Formats: sequence, C-alpha cells, structure tokens
Amino acid sequence: MSDDPILSKLDNHVAIVTLNRPKVLNALNIELMDQLIQALEGHDADPNVRCIVIHGAGNRAFAAGADIGDMAEASVVDMYERNNLARWGRIKSVRTPIIAAVSGFCLGGGCELAMLCDMIVASETARFGQPEINIGVIPGAGGTQRMTRAIGKARAMEMILTGRFMTAREAFDAGLLTRVVPAEVYLEEAVHLAKEIAERPPIAVRIAKDTINKAFETPLSEGIEYERKAFYMLFDTEDQKEGMKAFMEKRKPQYKGK
Repeated sequence: MSDDPILSKLDNHVAIVTLNRPKVLNALNIELMDQLIQALEGHDADPNVRCIVIHGAGNRAFAAGADIGDMAEASVVDMYERNNLARWGRIKSVRTPIIAAVSGFCLGGGCELAMLCDMIVASETARFGQPEINIGVIPGAGGTQRMTRAIGKARAMEMILTGRFMTAREAFDAGLLTRVVPAEVYLEEAVHLAKEIAERPPIAVRIAKDTINKAFETPLSEGIEYERKAFYMLFDTEDQKEGMKAFMEKRKPQYKGK
C-alpha cells in the first residue's frame, strides 16, 4: 500500500477515501487533514461522484484522534496562528453526501470527523469516544456540539467529562450511528449504502442534505420555509421531470444530475 496519508478511488459513482496511517491508528496530522480536504473538495467538484465513503486503513481504527505530537508543545499563539481547526469547516461545506465507515477505534478528532460526515456505518468492533479530557483539553473540532446534538446532554456529558468509550451498539441505540454490521462487511455495507444514494437524483440528494443540516441551525419555522423553497426549486430540474414521468410510466428513472 502507498505511503500517502490519503488514498482515493472511484467505484462507479462512489468515491472511496482511505485514511492511510495505520501504524499510528490513522492519527489525523496536518498533512493527512490537508490531503483529505483536497480529496473531498475534488470529489465534490466532480459531477461523476454522487456519494463519498471515508474509512481507515487497517482493522484497528477509523482514526484514533489528532496527532498529539503536532500539539504537545504548542502555545496559545501557536494554535491561534496555525488555525488548523478552521479547515474542518471546509469538510462541512462539501455538498456531496459523505458516509463514515468505522471499524475499531474512532476517538477524539476521529470521532469528530465521523460526526462531521452525514452517516456512520459501524462495525461491531467500533468504539467511539472523546477522551481529550485525559490529556488536559476538550474536543476542539465540534465534539462538544455534535455529540450533544446526536446523543443528548446527559450522555455527552458523561463521555466528554470522563473520556469513556461507547460501544457500537451503545452508539447506535443513542442515535449516533446509521447502522451496525459485522466487522467483516462494514466497508462493503457502507459502499452499498453509498451506491443506493448514488442512484438517486444528484441535485435533489445534495439539496436534501443541505436542508436536513439546516434543521440543526435554524428555528422550526425558518427550517420549514427553507425546505419549502428548496422543494419548489427542484421543479426546475430535468431529474424532477424524469423522476415523475418514470413513476407514472412504471419504469426505472435515468437521472443525469441536471
């Protein structure tokens, strides 16, 4: 396998992106994050890509957190000037749906990266956690916010204040995950889900993702209005005409992303 920290390949309309630092449990150093963002933005700009899957190389971890060596001796000014965490906003701006395929440890920044994705397919071996408290800090890439929204205040408090790991089954029951599957098929299941999404009309899929995300950032009345406008807008697409025509003709639609 290549030594590049990010590997990427295309399977029909699905881009499969690999975090490739298995010797250090795919720790998220600056080089890896820069290349990950470049890969995601590149796929997002490619009309042939309709869904993205991110997974970790090896069987031990999706990503076991940030690379502590990058931060251990840093000062406040160092961290402020580097502004590394601001880069994560570029991942949030990716319009194409992203699925995290998780097996093994998914901790700290790795857990934050998984939560930044739109869906999480986890193996039964997966373990989720925000253990930053154990090294004198707190999550800094959205962990306190996204974890709380996903599983609620009480459980998020316990995880973040104690650093306790959550099993895949616990995480699923708490609402953090899309599904839990046997370890030997977790990536296959994530890709299968991605291919299902890739068969749907691409513009509608991207707008649906955007509209769902809006629910976390707006009051209900504003969210309903945003959804209504997005719904009307899709009637200006060729895919809407094709989808409804195919439904009436009882055939499979052929979507073009137009």
